[in-house]
Amino acid sequence: MALPKKKYLQCRFPKYGIITRYGVALRGWPSEGDPHRVTRTGWPAQGTGERLCIIRKVSADRVNFPRLNYCIFVHNICMILMISLNQISLQLIGLELFKNISLLINQRDRIGLVGNNGSGKTTLLKILNRSMKPDEGDVTIPDDLTIGYLPQQMKTYDSRSVYHETISAFSEIRNLELEIEKISTKLAGHEDYNSIDYNRLIRKLSEKNEEFRIVGGINIQEEVEKTLGGLGFSRNEFFKPTAELSGGWRMRIELAKILLKKPGLILLDEPTNHLDIESIQWLELFLKNYTGAVVLVSHDKAFLDTVTNRTIELSLGRLYDYKVPYTKFVKLREERREQQLATFRNQQKMIEDTERFIERFRYKNTKAVQVQSRVKQLKKLERIEVEEEDPGRIRINFPPAPRSGTIVMECTGIGKSYDGNLVLDGVDLIIERGEKVAFVGKNGEGKTTLVRVLVGELEYKGNLKLGHNVAIGYYAQDQDQTMNENLTVFQTIDQSATGEIRTKMRSILGAFLFQGDDIDKKVKVLSGGERSRLALIKLLLAPHNLLILDEPTNHLDMRSKDILKQALVEFDGTLIVVSHDREFLDGLVEKIYEFRGRKVSENIGGIFDFLERRKIHSLRELESTNKKMKHVQGKGKYKNKKLFLARKESEKEIRKLRSKISGIEKEIGEIEHKLSEMDQVIADPEKLMEVDENAGFYESYRKMQDELKGKIDQWERVQLKLESLTGDL
Repeated sequence: MALPKKKYLQCRFPKYGIITRYGVALRGWPSEGDPHRVTRTGWPAQGTGERLCIIRKVSADRVNFPRLNYCIFVHNICMILMISLNQISLQLIGLELFKNISLLINQRDRIGLVGNNGSGKTTLLKILNRSMKPDEGDVTIPDDLTIGYLPQQMKTYDSRSVYHETISAFSEIRNLELEIEKISTKLAGHEDYNSIDYNRLIRKLSEKNEEFRIVGGINIQEEVEKTLGGLGFSRNEFFKPTAELSGGWRMRIELAKILLKKPGLILLDEPTNHLDIESIQWLELFLKNYTGAVVLVSHDKAFLDTVTNRTIELSLGRLYDYKVPYTKFVKLREERREQQLATFRNQQKMIEDTERFIERFRYKNTKAVQVQSRVKQLKKLERIEVEEEDPGRIRINFPPAPRSGTIVMECTGIGKSYDGNLVLDGVDLIIERGEKVAFVGKNGEGKTTLVRVLVGELEYKGNLKLGHNVAIGYYAQDQDQTMNENLTVFQTIDQSATGEIRTKMRSILGAFLFQGDDIDKKVKVLSGGERSRLALIKLLLAPHNLLILDEPTNHLDMRSKDILKQALVEFDGTLIVVSHDREFLDGLVEKIYEFRGRKVSENIGGIFDFLERRKIHSLRELESTNKKMKHVQGKGKYKNKKLFLARKESEKEIRKLRSKISGIEKEIGEIEHKLSEMDQVIADPEKLMEVDENAGFYESYRKMQDELKGKIDQWERVQLKLESLTGDL
C-alpha cells in the first residue's frame, strides 16, 4: 500500500490504518525485520495517541505494516518544507511594498517579523494566511496545512460564554462526538445483530471512536481550562458572557482558540498588546515548545528574544533573513548597514563622476560614443537605497519640567469598586519628585482604575493629596478620541508645542512615523494607531512635571519606542507608566508597584529585578507555610484554635477527594483497557465472526462506553471540588 506524499485527506487503508486530515492513524508498530519499514526515532508509548512529527524518510515507495493492534498519531507526515514565497512583488496605492522577495518557512521555525510601520509586516502575514495575493511571483502553501492567524483587529461575535466560545475551536472533534452518538443511537434500535447494516455500523463506530481518541477528544476540556488560565482568565470567569468583555480580553479568547487548534503554522500580529506580564510569560513557554511553525510580529524585544530563533526584517521593499533572535539581529543589522552605507557612498561617487563626464563632453563629437555609453550605463544601474536614519541618532528632549514639591502624590486607604465588585482596597503609596515608577500586574487588577483616580476621572474612597505645583500630563489608552478631527496632523502638534522644541516639530513627527504628506492629513482620516501616536506626541510636547502614561507603546514600532524611551529616561520630572513591555521598562523605572488581590505592593529596583525577586519570594512564602504547618502538627494546635480546626477539617476533605480521584482514575484505566481489547476483537476479521454469534457483545460495548463517559464526568466534578479547596488553603 503506497503512502501518498502530499495529499492524504480522508484516504482509507482498512488493513494498514486510516490516513485522515489530522495525520496517519496506525494500529501497530512496523516490523524491525521489514525492509520497507518507516525509519523512525522516539515512538511514543503504545496507545497514547501522542502527536509528533518524527517520520524522516520512507525506505521504499510501498510501506507494509503487520497486523495492526495499537494506535499512534503521526502529525503532518513527511511535511518538512511548509511554505515557499518565490520572487513575489506587490504594490499598494502606488507604493512598491515588496520587490522580488523570497522566503522559505520550515517546520519548527520561530520567526520574528520586524521593520518600520508601513514596511509590509501585516501584509506579509495576510499573504501567508492565503487572504491576500501578490502581484507577481509564486506562493506555495500545502493545501492540507492548517494555519491559525491572529490579526491586530478582528470582528468577533458575542453570543456565548468565554468557555463555550473557546471550546468552539474543537468544532470538528465536537462534530465527531455527535456522529458517534448518532451511530450509537442507531445501534441501540437494532434487533438483528447478524445483519449487514448492523455490522457496518459497528465497524463505523469502532473507527470513529478510534479517531476520537487519536485526535485527543477526551482531553479537550482540560486543554481549554489550561489555556484560558494561562492567558489570565480565572475559573469564575469561564462562564461569563463574552459581550461583557473588553476588546483586549476578547482577543485573548481568539488567541486561545488558535493555540488550542494546534495548526501547522501560527501567525500572530502583535499578540502581546493586550496581555499582562504573567500571560506573556505563559505564551512564551507555549510557543517555545510548540511543534509547528510560528511567525509573529511584535515590538516586545524580550518576547522576541525568548520565542524566536530567526528574524526577518522588511525594509525598503526588500527582505533580510537572519538565523538569530532579535538582540543578535540588531548587531548583525548594524554591520550590514555600515556595509550598505559604504557601498552607497561608492556608488554615489561613481554616479557623480559619470554625470560630470557626460556634462563635460556632451557636445564634443569625438566623445559622443563614450558619452552615450555612460548615459546607458546610468540608466541600467540599479540604485542602492539606504535605510532611514538610525533611531539612536534621533533625540527628543522634553521641555524642562516645572519644579514641584518633594511629595508629588500621596495616597492613603484608596478604595474603588464597580457595581459592588471591589477592585482596590486600602491602597497606600507615595510618589516623590523625580521618581520613575511602573504599575504592573494582571489585567483587571486595577492599574488603570488607580491611574484614573490619580488624574481625577473617578470617584474613590480614602485620601489623595497632590503635591505643590504638580502639573499632570496624562496619556490614556483612548486618548486619541479627544482630539479635534478637523485639524491636520501638523496643526494638532503646532497647538501644543512651545519654546525651542517648535524648531524640531517635523523631526519629531518623522520619528513617530508621520512623514512627507502624512503631516497634512486630517485627524479624522487617521487609523486608530496613527491617532494614538499623535496623541502621545501632543502630550510629550507640553511642559509637565508628572507624566502618567497608560500602555504608551501598544501602537509604536521598535524605532518609535526606542525614541520615546530615550526621551523618558532623560525627562527630569516624575513618571508613572502602566506597561507590560519588559524591555521598555528595563532601564527606565527604578521602582515597581505590583497590583495583586486588590492591594498594591512596592518593589525597589528595575523590572527584571522585580521578576526575579517575585519568583524567589513565592518560594520563600511556600517554605514558610510548610514550616508553619510542621510546627503546628508537632504541637498539635494553632494559636487560633478555630482556624486550626477549620484547616484540619479542610485537609481531611482534601485527602478524601484525592483518594476518590485515584480510585476513579483506576476504574477509568480498567474500562479503557477492556474497550481496547474489544476494539482489537472488532478489528480482527476472524474474531469478528465469533462476535457476530454473541448478541450481547455489542450491547456490552455500548454500555462500557457510556460507563467510561460517566466516570470521566465524575472525575471532572471531583477534580473541580479539589481545586476549589486547595485554592482556599
